[in-house]
Amino acid sequence: MERGNQTEVGNFLLLGFAEDSDMQLLLYGLFLSMYLVTITGNLLIILTISSDSHLHTYAPMYFFLSNLSFADICFTSTTVPKMLVTIQTQSKMITFAGCLTQIFFFTAFGCLDNLLLTVMAYDRFVAICHPLHYLIIMNPRLCGLLVLGSWCISVMGSLLETLTILRLSFCTNMEIPHFFCDPSEVLKLSCSDTFINNIVMYFMTIVLGVFPLSGILFSYSQIFSSILRVSSARGLHKAFSTCGSHLSIVSLFCGTGLGVYLSSAATPSSRRSLMALVMYSMVTPMLNPFIYSLRNRHMKGSLGRLLLRATSLNEGTIAEHS
Repeated sequence: MERGNQTEVGNFLLLGFAEDSDMQLLLYGLFLSMYLVTITGNLLIILTISSDSHLHTYAPMYFFLSNLSFADICFTSTTVPKMLVTIQTQSKMITFAGCLTQIFFFTAFGCLDNLLLTVMAYDRFVAICHPLHYLIIMNPRLCGLLVLGSWCISVMGSLLETLTILRLSFCTNMEIPHFFCDPSEVLKLSCSDTFINNIVMYFMTIVLGVFPLSGILFSYSQIFSSILRVSSARGLHKAFSTCGSHLSIVSLFCGTGLGVYLSSAATPSSRRSLMALVMYSMVTPMLNPFIYSLRNRHMKGSLGRLLLRATSLNEGTIAEHS
């Protein structure tokens, strides 16, 4: 296949928020603040869970949550730093290799988020529908295999999608109307036949999107059916509090993800599509720690103890130096 154009051009232009030239400083400050909050919040979740043995020993859900927080950090770090550099330097160029790297990691960590949410839905299903056998079913070996399987499937799926882009050649128009290398937008710039690429993309959407969402919906249909059979108000409250945080994150992640694809299908490359991508890739990872820390009393207690220890340690260090 002819690949001359690809090697000659070699670079893409990320237009992103190019039209908002008067608001560059505001956008830079806003996105930098969101990124720092995302990193700090998710790191606190990981530190809180790793420092409290009761959380990950007696509640496997928190083991999955720490992996989700790590995936969110990597997911947002794939696109936001490059966008901040672009806004600051006004250099919108990204190399072909850099574009492929973004596609690989954005797809991998996006799929990993989806699969981990599915695993967490299964965990909630076992906890509520089979509470007496919960620790037997969700043993450390199974939890480790579920997380390892999620990582492997995400990486292999992302690698497959990225490698199929290598076979393409590109035209002279190399402008991507987003702030990162969105795979669907990159395919639109190709002069080659993208039939195989579209097949791979649809296949990944079904396997890593539709199937996990179906698993989440099935798990929660069983959970709600079990909840309705609980007669006591205390039991109902406990069941809803157990699922509330995870269900909020699932709704947020799947809702914004669905919004991205629906908006891009209805109005391709529009401002609305760009805003949907910001919600999906930046706002959702930022809100996840708040949802879990504010809605979960165990996380609030453990986080409070972690901050108290950090404060005490800091005061002790200051006292020694004084």
